[in-house]
Amino acid sequence: MKKPIAFFVHHQGRGHANRTMALAERFSSDRPVSVLTAGPPLFDGFARDIEIVELPDMIGAAVPTPRLFAEPTPQVMHCVPLGVAEMRRTMRTILDHLDDRDVGLFVVDVSAEIALLSRAASVPAVQIRMHGDRSDIGHIGSYEACVGMLAPFDERLEQDDYPAYLRDRTFYSGGLCTTADAIPDKAEARRRLGLDPRRELIVTVTGGGGRGTPYAPLTVGARAAQDALWLVLGPTHREGHETDFSNLRELGWVSGVTDYLAAADIVIASAGDNTIHEIARVGARLVVMPEWRYFGEQQRKAQALAALGAAVHAPVWPGDLEGWRALLAAARALDDGAIRTLHAPDAAPRAARWLEALTDELWAGAAAASPALLRAV
Repeated sequence: MKKPIAFFVHHQGRGHANRTMALAERFSSDRPVSVLTAGPPLFDGFARDIEIVELPDMIGAAVPTPRLFAEPTPQVMHCVPLGVAEMRRTMRTILDHLDDRDVGLFVVDVSAEIALLSRAASVPAVQIRMHGDRSDIGHIGSYEACVGMLAPFDERLEQDDYPAYLRDRTFYSGGLCTTADAIPDKAEARRRLGLDPRRELIVTVTGGGGRGTPYAPLTVGARAAQDALWLVLGPTHREGHETDFSNLRELGWVSGVTDYLAAADIVIASAGDNTIHEIARVGARLVVMPEWRYFGEQQRKAQALAALGAAVHAPVWPGDLEGWRALLAAARALDDGAIRTLHAPDAAPRAARWLEALTDELWAGAAAASPALLRAV
């Protein structure tokens, strides 16, 4: 029987779960797979046979006393409050599962602490790589504790400050997109959506991991480019003083996002992994508006995209007409071929093969190994 592969899946947004499903569905059919997560509904309807283990939701869990709350966080960790029952149950559930199932590889998406826990439990782990300012000892320690890292993006997007010795242990899958909808050409996409084939179309899209797109800046953009139609996909948040304009339409969550991206002349988006690769897949001209994330994740990704000429990076939303006009002019001047190269259609199967091969390599000959030669010290 093949060694099982288990995943720890963070439950904020849908990106971690979607990536896990994209990998797991490409594993060989006789590979046992399990998922440990505080968000089991994220996997509802997933066709492959996997075991789902529900973890307590530790986000916002109360620390029982002021004295425990006052204890400082050690530098080697990021979020380890003391006295939290949900955290104890989470760690115990993970350890029991790794032991009971004799897991061969634990894929951590994402948590530095859980990668360290896996190493302390003597279970090989792979950490999913994310952008950001992650040179602190907590992140570096968790990377060093792993048998490898999986970067679900093109190696050209890697940061210069990521150490070379860790880069050598990282598998770059190329741009991994979990969307599989057929891509229409622009004319067909606009026909499907009932949109003017000639009018400039600016589409704003946000992922599910944040508050949504701020609406007020979009009203300024709509005034700055009044001949264009602005469509806003996903949630927005308002400050209460916005004025609506006829060329600016909020659509909320929509099905068939690919059609809207393919129909667009310019896409304005946050810098979430799957969002970026969805846009790369259709080859849209991109203005990337990074949302706040821990460790500056989206800012660093936006910088890497801009350095490749694959996007225009706007660190803040323009608040004036000329600022918007300059930003849109820069987007119109982009070569859409640059971003297309960042999507790799075979990223998920390549990454799945790497994870399976790594697991098999790590455990090859385990039953025949001599205890005298391999005894831990």
